[in-house]
Amino acid sequence: MDNSTSLPPPAPARRTRGAVILGLAVLGVLALAALGPLRMTPKMLFMPLHTPGWYVWFGTFNGVALITVTALPLAALTAWVLARRRRAAGVTSAWRLSLAEVGIVYGTVPWVWIILLPGDEDGAVLSLVPLRDLATMDAGQIIGNLLVFAALGFLAPLRFTALSSVWRVLALGAGCSVLVETAQYVLRLDRVSSVDDVLLNAAGAGLAALASRGWWRGSAEAP
Repeated sequence: MDNSTSLPPPAPARRTRGAVILGLAVLGVLALAALGPLRMTPKMLFMPLHTPGWYVWFGTFNGVALITVTALPLAALTAWVLARRRRAAGVTSAWRLSLAEVGIVYGTVPWVWIILLPGDEDGAVLSLVPLRDLATMDAGQIIGNLLVFAALGFLAPLRFTALSSVWRVLALGAGCSVLVETAQYVLRLDRVSSVDDVLLNAAGAGLAALASRGWWRGSAEAP
């Protein structure tokens, strides 16, 4: 008689899943705080109704903020569907992978979208002197720049084990920021393409990676 007992399958990575959900919640709150301050909320909600048209929805700060908020249930549903399909296919860490993928897209696209909206400068401006523009930024601009690739920095190491390094996440954030700033200049969006924006964007991704480091290290080492 075989007295050996079969071990149950590994339990889902509840800590990792909880970390991802908590990270998405924190990023959502920060995004709402940065995209729609309380004093702008009524304007943000009713402006599209008073001025109908595609430009108000897709070409203005308020329109993108409203679309981001209303798309949250769709993002949650997408993550749930992906996780269910992966679990049915026997994929391990189905929830971690699905939440990380959806979170990266949901937490990054709106910020890049806003950055690529036309600005109010007189033509494209290129600023390559480090820390010069940083001295003139207010708190909202600094926080906004830090959040641009924060979701990417927080969740990418959870999804891709090759990015399980703060330095790699910093490089990824800097590379993405350089592409966005270059697009601003090439497309003549009447914005300032600044090296300080690149520094802040990369720093935000790196700080977010540090915040999730305990979870993505464990997920990378898990069998």
